[in-house]
Amino acid sequence: MPETHPSPPPPGFADAVSTAAARRELWGWSALAISSLAVAGVFALLLALSRTPGLGEVVSWPAAFFHKGLVIHVVFSFVVWFLAVFGALLHLATARLAGGAPRLAPLGILAVWMAVGASVLLFAPAFLDRGEPTLNDYVPAIVDPLYYAGLVALAGALALAVLRLLVNLAGRRAAWDPFVHAIAASGFAYLVALLCFGLAYWRLADDPPSHAFNEDLFWGGGHVLQFVNVGLLVAAWWVLAAAPGGRAAREWPLTGAAAWIALFALPGPFLYFTLEPFSGVQAEAFTDLQYALAPPAAVVAAVIGLGAARRWRAGAAPSWKDPAFLCLALSFAVFATGGVLGLFVDGADTRTPAHYHGVIAGINLAFMGLFFVVFLPLLGRPPRRGKLLYAQVWLFAGGQTVAALGLFWAGGYGAPRKTAGAAQGLDDVGAIAGMALNGVGALLAVLGGVLFIWTVAAALLRKPQEPQEPQTSEAGKEKA
Repeated sequence: MPETHPSPPPPGFADAVSTAAARRELWGWSALAISSLAVAGVFALLLALSRTPGLGEVVSWPAAFFHKGLVIHVVFSFVVWFLAVFGALLHLATARLAGGAPRLAPLGILAVWMAVGASVLLFAPAFLDRGEPTLNDYVPAIVDPLYYAGLVALAGALALAVLRLLVNLAGRRAAWDPFVHAIAASGFAYLVALLCFGLAYWRLADDPPSHAFNEDLFWGGGHVLQFVNVGLLVAAWWVLAAAPGGRAAREWPLTGAAAWIALFALPGPFLYFTLEPFSGVQAEAFTDLQYALAPPAAVVAAVIGLGAARRWRAGAAPSWKDPAFLCLALSFAVFATGGVLGLFVDGADTRTPAHYHGVIAGINLAFMGLFFVVFLPLLGRPPRRGKLLYAQVWLFAGGQTVAALGLFWAGGYGAPRKTAGAAQGLDDVGAIAGMALNGVGALLAVLGGVLFIWTVAAALLRKPQEPQEPQTSEAGKEKA
């Protein structure tokens, strides 16, 4: 029989969800997160079916379904999924800061329901014969009032969760810790991104919605949202590093990373006043912000890695059978691969998606680890350890790496991005081989993703055990 408890949650988290209301909120964000991945997977299947010869005539697909479905797939697999995990971490940080009894507690469950309602509004336009899909960067959109209302509702839901965290910072009952620092900094960067979206809309208010409108609307704020993603990533790494035996990594790198994220997200809104809005110069300035994303991730990863190496030399090597360490190590590797590939992108070919698919996959692996060792155990629904658990992590990590390398290879031979089928013009053998490699990797990654969704969904639907946080020995509390 497989074991029930893969890894205990890191010290200090059980008190944050000691009440039934706190567990319901965490369950809500977790369910929304995994449901968003399931919706993205369903749309990926529908996209494949809509392009299958013969089915286009047999099934009456809505107008422009392929491109609308692609928008929904990307939004749910990236935007909704990331923000739902963000919501769960905001909840834990707030409750941890407030000793399990945060002020403005009802805002949390209101935020969950707003996000759920937003998700309904976001996918409904795919099945309506109206609205133009626009495959713009960061937040692809459908020109439909329902879709825009969904985006506003989703943004507002997370803003409420951030507001509750900020309110609880004053008069806090517990000392700040690096985890709270990182999530608070991510919350600050999120509000800065919303301000950028608001300023862009203010400048665009007289323009009709179109691809160009959406590109300008989401470009600046979309870049700032990457600071939120990095903040969530380094917080997840720190938590996963603390999970085996309760050993926490040194605190200063995560605290420093939090300050860095807040500092370098701050210039975003000023670019709408100091540079001509939506000009090439302003677009390049937002793009250049990406160079500030690597240092916090690199420093936190290096310190955690050095700590693990010291334990290894001391004979206390972490186990590859511990989901926390497995997800952490593979997240490091895949994120670094995507980062290195980013050194060679030019924006025109598939080397660009190779870069961001690798980076996003690295973040996703860290989020998978959070579900295995934090969210589900705190809910009294720990996943069962066994071959299936390890297989899904390896399949996802390996598949995404192979897929990214295939895209990079094809891009080196000129394969254009944002195209499919004959429109790609794949005449070169190298480009064809690269895209074939991408397809193989994508199949492996999808299989891993489906197993992950199944594992988490089954756990969330199971009758909960009484959540417990094991006592950690004094030796285990020693800083790495």
